[in-house]
Amino acid sequence: MSVGFAEFVAARGTSLLRVAYLTCGSRDDAEDVLQIALERAYRSWARLREGADPEPYVRRIIVNTAISRARRRAILRIIPTSAPPERGAPSQVHGIELRQVLMDGLRALPPRQRAVLVLRFLEDMSEAQTAEALGCSTGTVKSQASKGLARLRGLIGSESLREVVNGAEA
Repeated sequence: MSVGFAEFVAARGTSLLRVAYLTCGSRDDAEDVLQIALERAYRSWARLREGADPEPYVRRIIVNTAISRARRRAILRIIPTSAPPERGAPSQVHGIELRQVLMDGLRALPPRQRAVLVLRFLEDMSEAQTAEALGCSTGTVKSQASKGLARLRGLIGSESLREVVNGAEA
């Protein structure tokens, strides 16, 4: 194994697993997608330019692999969830419940919209960086983000989404 590749995986593996998890919606699928992405990246490692950051390349492989897997399955797996939590005093548990509601909402989105929202808002990438990672135009990123947020608001409610976003900024 290439020393540079092993160092990259050791340094960025957790972050890449998080991207895969948020893109796929389940830990098992995320681990599979990350494994495939790292295998593909390793095969191309020698072709990467010296000094270039390989992380955007690997992220793109992760997103493309997750989208391909979802398309092959033809029907997104529907994960049964309980009703959203009732309104109450904010607590540590409340934040965990809100994150679960967000994850459930993300799982219900089409793969492309989910990938755009994960990269734009959870990985804090710009529209241009997201477009580059997904291999599309910034206009596509904007429209997919708009459609994804609108659908997410419909699925989990505007107030819950606002609480999740405000909690992420704190």
